[in-house]
Amino acid sequence: MPRLAIDAALKQKCPRVALGVVSGQVRVAENSAALLDEMRRCESAILNLPEPRSVLESATILATRSAYKALGKDPARYRGSAEALLRRILSGKQFPQINTVVDIVNLVSVETRLPIGLYDLAHVKGDITFRAGRAGESYKGIGKYDLNLEDLPVFSDAEGPHGSPTSDSERTMVTLATTQVAAVLVSFGGAERLHCSCERTVALFAQHANGQNPQIEIVS
Repeated sequence: MPRLAIDAALKQKCPRVALGVVSGQVRVAENSAALLDEMRRCESAILNLPEPRSVLESATILATRSAYKALGKDPARYRGSAEALLRRILSGKQFPQINTVVDIVNLVSVETRLPIGLYDLAHVKGDITFRAGRAGESYKGIGKYDLNLEDLPVFSDAEGPHGSPTSDSERTMVTLATTQVAAVLVSFGGAERLHCSCERTVALFAQHANGQNPQIEIVS
């Protein structure tokens, strides 16, 4: 696993930011009936709340919005991935189904309300810094148009930005050929519950993706 650090300038604007890193070996499959059942239960639990839309006002979601504002990015236009997934479910759509490892990360993101970056470590070059995007930086988001990264919190390696709490890049995305991953849980509200959320990710990787040799690291 490459070394991961938080840039001092980002930390100054978002002082409570912390990252939970889960890395290890996985076996990626197209789908899993057991995992799909967990995803459907999660959707039902949200939709059956007395006030389903209250999930959008959770402390974790609000912390992500506040961080985006502090960095100079409009959180109504550039949403954290957890909020985007919750809004999708609230609109009556189901979880997207990509592959087992991506689906696990999306499930944990909705459960924890935390945006999560997911990276194929074979395509990460050197150490990673979590920093604010710079003027002129962009990349092709997964299944999306080019994403304007200026002022957006990004993960950047030796080749430049490759991920963000809003949308990761195609360069380091997880495919059926991936064997080693890093999932980075992004909390702008402190590290208190990150280890528990990382353990949930490890358990799901083991159950649904033959996860092996997991490591957990908290960076703050």
